[in-house]
Parts: sequence; C-alpha cells; structure tokens
Amino acid sequence: MIRATGIVKLTVLVIAFLLAVFLAFQLFEINTDFKLANVISRSVPAGVLSTKPVRYKCGLSKACSAGHFAFKMASGAASVVGPRICLEDKVVMSGVKNNVGRGINIALVNGRTGEVVKTEYFDMWAGDVAPLIKFLNEIEDGTVVMMASFDDSATKLNDEARKLIADLGSSAINNLGFRDNWIFVGGKGIKTKSPFEQHIKNSAETNKFEGWPEVLEMEGCIPQRQD
Repeated sequence: MIRATGIVKLTVLVIAFLLAVFLAFQLFEINTDFKLANVISRSVPAGVLSTKPVRYKCGLSKACSAGHFAFKMASGAASVVGPRICLEDKVVMSGVKNNVGRGINIALVNGRTGEVVKTEYFDMWAGDVAPLIKFLNEIEDGTVVMMASFDDSATKLNDEARKLIADLGSSAINNLGFRDNWIFVGGKGIKTKSPFEQHIKNSAETNKFEGWPEVLEMEGCIPQRQD
C-alpha cells in the first residue's frame, strides 16, 4: 500500500515537472518571438512589411511624372454601359454620373490647370451633327479634348466634323464607322498626331458582343501645357 502510494506521488511529480518544463519552453518561445519581431520591425524600413499594393491616380499601372495629368478611360460597352473618363483621380464622365449618352462623349480640360471645363455628348445616330460642329469650333487653343464612343458614334458624322476632330490630333477619325469603338485624347492647337488613341472596327468576325466590338481601355499621362 505504501509502495503504491509512493508510485502515485512519483508519477504526479514527474507529470508536474514535465508540465513545468513545457510551460517554460512555451514562455521562452513566445518571448523570443516577441523580441525577434521587435528587432525586425526596428531594423526594416517603414512600409517594407506592408503588403498593400500602391495605388496611383485613376488606378494607373504607374505614377505620372511631375507636369503631367493622369488619365484612364474606357469606351462604351455595346448599347448598355456608357463610357468612363477619369482624370487626376476624379471621374469626369460615367453612367453613374449620368452625363454620358449615345454617340460621341467629350470632356474639355484646361491644358494648364487640369480643370474640367465642360462635358457633353452628341448623338450621332438619331441626332444632328451641327451642334457637334459648333461645339468643336468653339474649343479654345490649349484645351485638352477627351472623346469616347458609345453605341454608334459615326453615322451622322460628315467631312467637316471629321476634319475638326482630325485637327485635334486624331488619326482614326476618318476611318470611324457604324458602331466602331473609339477613344481619343487630343488638343486644340496640337501640331502632331496624338499618341493617345484606340480604334476597333465593328466586325461580325471579331465582335465580342452581338453587333458591337469589345470595350476599349486606355491610360496615360497628358503633358501639362507650360506656355
């Protein structure tokens, strides 16, 4: 009986000892990890440990250098979703803002300040080209002109309107046809053709939607006017 009691006590002591050792190691490990984390956080520069991706204006893939305006734009999707134009991290035109429509959507921007001067859209399917021509003729020199198609932007275009848009730096306007998708950034008084333009033809063989081509997207940095 005495021997059995001794064995029980010994077993309890051994278990208690092992538990104490286990807890001591756990405490040591936690303390070591805590100290190691402190050392790492002090030695690594701020921001290196952050996994949050850097966001640039308008969601661009990279930042624009000083003296440039960041922009990102998309044409309309079929006749359902209107175009979207973002400039300097501000949405200028979109379906949500309720300032886009069928035809050619235009945003005028002050080339020196980046301030949006005016937004308008012109129906080139059921509308009249005359208001568009008047609008284009009244654009002041030095103005950045941003254009995006929605549904049909070409049916009512005539030679006069196409020439006025070509004078803004467009290379594709003379080939713009029924339900083509097109996005463009140019300027009044520009001396060369603009590098900011995309055009895709409405073709039954390549259309992404039934009767319409795929959406066009474009981003870039518009040089600020200095003179």
